[in-house]
Amino acid sequence: MREEEIEKLRGVVRDCVSKHLYSSAIFFADKVAALTNDPADVYMQAQALFLGRHYRRAFHLLNASQIVLRDLRFRYLAAKCLEELKEWDQCLSMLGEAKVDDDGNVYDTKDSNVMYLDKDGEDREINISSAICFLRGKAYEALENRAQARQWYKAAVKADPLCYEALECLIENHMLTCEEETSLLSSLEFGTEDGWLSSFYSCLIKKYDKENVVEAKFRELEKESYDSNCASPSFTHSLRNNTDLVTCKAEYYHQCGEYQKCFELTSILLEKDPFHLKCTLVHLAAAMELGHSNELYLMACNLVKDYPQKALSWFAVGCYYYCIKKYDQSRRFFSKATNLDGTFPSAWIGFGNAYAAQEEGDQAMLAYRTAARLFPGCHLPTLYIGMEYMRTHSFKLAEQFFMQAKTICPSDPLVYNELGVVAYHMKEYNKAVWWFEKTLAHIPSSLSEMWEPTVVNLAHAYRKLKMYHDALSCYEKALTLSNRSLSTYAGLAYTYHLQDNFSAAITYYHKALWLKPDDQFCTEMLSVALGDEGRHGIDPKIEFR
Repeated sequence: MREEEIEKLRGVVRDCVSKHLYSSAIFFADKVAALTNDPADVYMQAQALFLGRHYRRAFHLLNASQIVLRDLRFRYLAAKCLEELKEWDQCLSMLGEAKVDDDGNVYDTKDSNVMYLDKDGEDREINISSAICFLRGKAYEALENRAQARQWYKAAVKADPLCYEALECLIENHMLTCEEETSLLSSLEFGTEDGWLSSFYSCLIKKYDKENVVEAKFRELEKESYDSNCASPSFTHSLRNNTDLVTCKAEYYHQCGEYQKCFELTSILLEKDPFHLKCTLVHLAAAMELGHSNELYLMACNLVKDYPQKALSWFAVGCYYYCIKKYDQSRRFFSKATNLDGTFPSAWIGFGNAYAAQEEGDQAMLAYRTAARLFPGCHLPTLYIGMEYMRTHSFKLAEQFFMQAKTICPSDPLVYNELGVVAYHMKEYNKAVWWFEKTLAHIPSSLSEMWEPTVVNLAHAYRKLKMYHDALSCYEKALTLSNRSLSTYAGLAYTYHLQDNFSAAITYYHKALWLKPDDQFCTEMLSVALGDEGRHGIDPKIEFR
């Protein structure tokens, strides 16, 4: 057969692959490889077999070739076959020996003299070394060696920042702390044309920076710039409406406690792209915080129908039951989600929270500790462990775990708030004031109703230190955030009472009792304040006969 005819057959194979006609691709690729015995055609045949899910046959073909250990492309595809067959040790063996340090720097590799036959064409390629590092990471993660997996994922991103999957594994599986994420991004070497990618990656990591910093990142990506080389002047480069970027923004609103804004954003996005699963997870979290049980029910029904084998679907069912306070059922579905995907952080935390809601501390602790072990870069399991210790009045232990959470994520204001609460309970009021002030300083956006309890706690701590003016100022600020807080009105009343301003104290005791008429403290103190006003209101110069 002439070379022109063989080249036409190669074109048929490529076209069959592009049209997903894999059996046809396998048939013609087999004939081309038999006619030429060219390594490139053998590779094309193996690729067709792989895409047709004939993993064992593809591996045998590659392994039988004389070039498999000399061409990285052959070796990588053979390892991909072993990945699909779940033969992880053999997969690592096929990829060859190499070592990596904690920073993701690869050394002691045996591949220095191995060739790599580049494909024809002008497309930009992801570095084969990066793909190999990523596959090593997946193999180690499947073997539950998460420390090695983390190092190889970092090596994959450092070898080529275009290897997004490796970065996604590091972020989604919470393998890095806040500082480690920032350090990794700063170490990446982006091409001159990849400035947008650097900005996009910085939006993906934990977003606890100040509002102006995070919003500036989003604005930089959203701004439009005309392409002068494009024939149509209306053509623009913009990521303003990109679903991944909008999801990043929704995550930021959720972390800030702006749940309504987050919910509105995800609702709009899911109308446009109803199967964007990352956005769906953020949408579920916002609906949980807002108590939208009907929305959770509808989302859970749709997800179970469309994705019955995905952990996210059963997590959504667990969220619905948790929202309507049916904690036994919610535990069952959170547990099902963790069984389907043991590396789903939200399901483990939800599982623990469902136990904690019924004060079943031991089981809650077990779930949180599992999450803390699996996701060392996520501070929430450690934070929840501290909260459980605080619930049982083990304040010293609680403080230890809150400090650990602070080490993992030093920017989350919730961590500082919990440290302040622990200090308050231990009667260390100066320390409590310091932590509560740091909480308010770390809040990324303007104060919202979510942070009203922190302002009230700060006021309580000031009151304990007899700094009544500062306490009153904080109580008044809390009222601007929420005017239906019993604790705020009771705190104002008691502070005025301690200052012998009985009239103001009585007014605020009445306001507190209007919110909760059976509150014992306010009822008793109102009686005391009325008695005190009666006694102090009498002019001592008046004589009674």
